[in-house]
Amino acid sequence: MTAPAPTRYFPAPRTARFCSQCGSPIRRGIPDYDNRERDICDRCGAIHYQNPRIVVGTLPRWQGKILLCRRAIEPRYDTWTLPAGFMELNENTVQGAERETQEESGAQVEIGSLYTLVDLPHIGQVHMFYLADALGPELAPGHESLDARYFDPAEIPWDELSFHSVSSTLRHYIEDSKRGVFPVRQYALKTPL
Repeated sequence: MTAPAPTRYFPAPRTARFCSQCGSPIRRGIPDYDNRERDICDRCGAIHYQNPRIVVGTLPRWQGKILLCRRAIEPRYDTWTLPAGFMELNENTVQGAERETQEESGAQVEIGSLYTLVDLPHIGQVHMFYLADALGPELAPGHESLDARYFDPAEIPWDELSFHSVSSTLRHYIEDSKRGVFPVRQYALKTPL
């Protein structure tokens, strides 16, 4: 079976045509006391803001190896990634990271400290990865993963990684492992792939 070619993912701003509060048509404009265009409902006065989406995930470890998942979805189908996904309403970042890890890999983990906080303003996202320790080697990839596997750091498939936020997080982790110190790293990336 031949995998589809990976796609580049640069989403356009979300656009709406109708107000989510009253159902009336909306228009683009700069509201009073603001400095950028928003979706505005002239009927009920609602201003619809678009804010960055939060992606939460983990860097799970088991006996010196790192857990990666092979994506079964776009973008970047059939590439390896850390288990991560969009944060849901009514959960905090740790809960979201743990849920995504469970859904994508089946791994049971104990979440540690925040490790990387990666700004991707050009696609309206922030990626947050927590260090995590797997509670056992058992894996059961969910429907969003073709495979899940623990990799020795020397065996990471660098040319098959899904996103720059994943590869940069892994590179920081390997470098920090040499010192045994894992500071929180915050940085911005210009491209997601």
